[in-house]
Amino acid sequence: MKALLPRHGRLLGLDLGTKTIGLALSDALLMVATPLITIRRTKFTQDVDELAAVVKKHEVAGLVLGLPREMDGTEGKRCQSTRQFALNLRTKQTPVAALPVAFWDERLSTVAVQRMMIEEMDLSRKRRAETVDQSAAAYILQGFLDAMG
Repeated sequence: MKALLPRHGRLLGLDLGTKTIGLALSDALLMVATPLITIRRTKFTQDVDELAAVVKKHEVAGLVLGLPREMDGTEGKRCQSTRQFALNLRTKQTPVAALPVAFWDERLSTVAVQRMMIEEMDLSRKRRAETVDQSAAAYILQGFLDAMG
C-alpha cells in the first residue's frame, strides 16, 4: 500500500457495521490514526457520497477496511459483505473509486476499544455508544500503520 500512496497521502480507516461506518484518519506521515466520525448507514449511494466528501476534505489517498474474520481466522458472511462493499466502491463515479484499498484483520477490535473506554477512560455508556465505531476504525487503522512501518 505504501508504494501506491503519494508522498504525504493520508489513509482512511473504516469499521463497517450494518448500521454505521466508523471512520478514522491517519496523519500525513502515516504514523498515527485518529478517530474521525461515524456515518449512519442509509443507502449505499448516500454512504459513498459521505465517504467521498471525507476523502476530498482530508485529501485521503487510500482506504483500510477492517476485515471481520471469524475467531478461527476463516472468512464468513461479514467478510464477504466487506469485500463486496470494496468492490461496489469501484462502481461509483466518486474520488473513492480510484483509491487503493487494503484489508486489515479486525477481530476483537470493538471489544478492545470498549474495554479501554470502560477501564481506562471511564466513559459513560452513552458516550461509548457515540464513539465506539470511529474508535474501532482508529484501532484497525493503527494496527495497519504499525505493520506497514
